[in-house]
Amino acid sequence: MTNALPAGNICPSGRVPVAAAAPPPPRSRPDVLGSGTGNYGHGSIMRGGGGMAPARSSIDSSSFLGHAPRSPATFPAASSASSGSLQDVTRLGNEWYKKGKHAEALRHYDRAVALCPESAACRGNRAAALAGLGRLADALRDCEEAVRLDPANGRAHSRLAGLCLRLGMISKARRHLTQAGHLHQSDPSEWEKLQEVEMHQGRSIDARKVGDWKSALREADAAIAAGADSSRLLLAIRSEALLRLHKLEEADSTLASLLKLDSVLLYRMGANPSGMLAESYVSIVRAQVDMALGRFDAAVEAAENARFIDPGNAEVGMILNNVKLVAKARAQGNELYKAAKFSDASIAYSEGLKYEPSNPVLYCNRAACWGKLERWEKAVDDCNEALRIQPNYTKALLRRASSYAKLERWADCVRDYEVLRKELPADTEVAEALFHAQVALKTTRGEDVSNMKFGGEVEMVTSVEQLRAAIGSPGVSVVYFMSIMNQQCTLITPSVNSLCSECPSLNFLKVNVEDSPMVAKAENVRIVPTFKIYKDGVKVKEMICPSLHVLRYSVRHYAVSSS
Repeated sequence: MTNALPAGNICPSGRVPVAAAAPPPPRSRPDVLGSGTGNYGHGSIMRGGGGMAPARSSIDSSSFLGHAPRSPATFPAASSASSGSLQDVTRLGNEWYKKGKHAEALRHYDRAVALCPESAACRGNRAAALAGLGRLADALRDCEEAVRLDPANGRAHSRLAGLCLRLGMISKARRHLTQAGHLHQSDPSEWEKLQEVEMHQGRSIDARKVGDWKSALREADAAIAAGADSSRLLLAIRSEALLRLHKLEEADSTLASLLKLDSVLLYRMGANPSGMLAESYVSIVRAQVDMALGRFDAAVEAAENARFIDPGNAEVGMILNNVKLVAKARAQGNELYKAAKFSDASIAYSEGLKYEPSNPVLYCNRAACWGKLERWEKAVDDCNEALRIQPNYTKALLRRASSYAKLERWADCVRDYEVLRKELPADTEVAEALFHAQVALKTTRGEDVSNMKFGGEVEMVTSVEQLRAAIGSPGVSVVYFMSIMNQQCTLITPSVNSLCSECPSLNFLKVNVEDSPMVAKAENVRIVPTFKIYKDGVKVKEMICPSLHVLRYSVRHYAVSSS
């Protein structure tokens, strides 16, 4: 995650005033502000200390001076020793921060804050490190404390505004940018960013209210890109829009990113979709994504949490009721299916689909019932619907392929099993089902399948005639030219045997060049190990001394394209 506070502006270190018997009264002088860019939202680093005139930093030509210094008595560590210690730990923290080592920088900044808890500079430094570690809620607290300690610090207000903007706190960001402007520390580009985020966030919420999910997603993405990249509200809208657009994996991924952010931040936000409290809305989105992906118990828990947070919201109540009804229908259907009451189970799943007509799990489960009832066309229809909603739903694809086989729709069957073979390369049942579908398809086309066989061990070839007959048969053949005396062959032979088991639809052949030199000569093989891959009698690939990775990739590639 990027820093929540603006990059740059490491300010020179000051010194905590030394206690004296009779400290002179502080001289009245106006604030002096540095000539930096003003873009302070990504973590301006200030060297710790009070208001003494600092030395110029070698990192940033702009300097920062706060108000006239407080009395030494206001600092808990006001001695020469503590002053030097504060300067040392701040300097070390700055050095680690510049190297991007935020955890190390934080360790030193923690010590600086402990030494001088009333220093706005120390709080700002620590906020930058916290933001770099993704601890945005903690960074926000330190930024707020820095403003409290030094309300006339324009840079602190600007820094806090930048962090609020990232978190989607529009009103608060505007308030602190305004204050920074009064103190001559406002950056016009930050105002432009705020206006852009506010515009796109408003449009996204409006689109969500009317169910225009494409617009909701587009506007949420625009607001995130404009600067609100850590807004839980916008990420929730994005996740819900992706769910409604049947992009379940992306919706789940966005939800996972959202849940990594501190939920405390949402309670402080003002924007609420459809009148829902923001945190309640996040729980509602979580419930719907969990339900779509078959996590029904988690869905009920999330929806109940939303109701607890926002008990008076009608939409929350409606969604909670739907989630419970769908979860109940799915549980009843599963129990009936286990009891072999397949017709009743299909009715239960249909009941759940009344409340959630876009749930791929219920469609897939009902397809299983149709399969048990030998109603294959209905099974295909329900699998189609499940895959329309969730295109890479493996279980639905398996059931559709099996249904196609029962309907003898071999071309469709082979197509589905080829996809499954890529997704499940080690699944021998899928490999065997693909092989039989390929044989059936070739048979319907009138092709010769007499020499096609499934599985078995690596076959030893001892004559040119035997080799010609083997590679001339339909399908894919892998020929391994080897020597018992060759060390590389000794190392790779176990992997060849494993590949033979993993890819049972392929025909694996082995030629010992010492025992069968005429075969090696006929194939022009001079170096071992050499591999040749044939498809329907035509050589498609040759590899000399391949790495195990290249061998596995090549064999598996032709295994899934062997139709």
